[in-house]
Amino acid sequence: MYNILICDDDHDIVAALKIYLSCPEYRLFSAYTGKEALRIAEQENIHLILMDIMMPELDGLSATVRLRSQSNVPIILLTAKSETGDKVMGLNVGADDYITKPFEPMEVLARVRSQLRRYTSLGSQTQSSDVITIGAVTLDNPARTVTVDGEKVSLTPSEYGILRLLMKDPGTVYPSAKIYEAVWNEPGFGAESTVAVHIRHLREKIEINPSDPRYIKVVWGHGYKFVKDGRA
Repeated sequence: MYNILICDDDHDIVAALKIYLSCPEYRLFSAYTGKEALRIAEQENIHLILMDIMMPELDGLSATVRLRSQSNVPIILLTAKSETGDKVMGLNVGADDYITKPFEPMEVLARVRSQLRRYTSLGSQTQSSDVITIGAVTLDNPARTVTVDGEKVSLTPSEYGILRLLMKDPGTVYPSAKIYEAVWNEPGFGAESTVAVHIRHLREKIEINPSDPRYIKVVWGHGYKFVKDGRA
């Protein structure tokens, strides 16, 4: 059973999402402020959070920053169509995805299932037993760990999925759409900004100088690739 926290100051939206996600596989928790969400996340073993951006006491972006400092639990932001800048900012501070209001029930289910698949896969010990080392970066798939110069780095499920995809085929250029399709299991049309934000996060965690990356290179107009020891 997965524990899912739904946080929105609009009680009707929380009630609607609980209806959409009502099934034996999910145990649902409700919160109506960012502070309440943090309290529940500390007390319960939460596997995924649906978080509104605009809330009293503590907004969704600030709550995401605090949650991300202590956990890699998937966070899906709930946004209005007019909050385009907040969507990007949400990804910048560590959110994994977003859903735009008004919600389509099937989209909510699909995005929740996709995030849970990646999250549980990250912690699973039953996947393929490959260990990939390129330069100072080692990705240990059985342990679901990544180290740089022997030091463990903490990645979100989306970041891990991107890194593993690129490291499995060093030198191969992956367009943003292909990366999104492989990691999010959804059509990648229009996903350039989402992938770019996660790539930036990855660089900040594995590169000595993220502004002059040694490993994750952009091929302008084509996509991204992982290169060996800084060789293009």
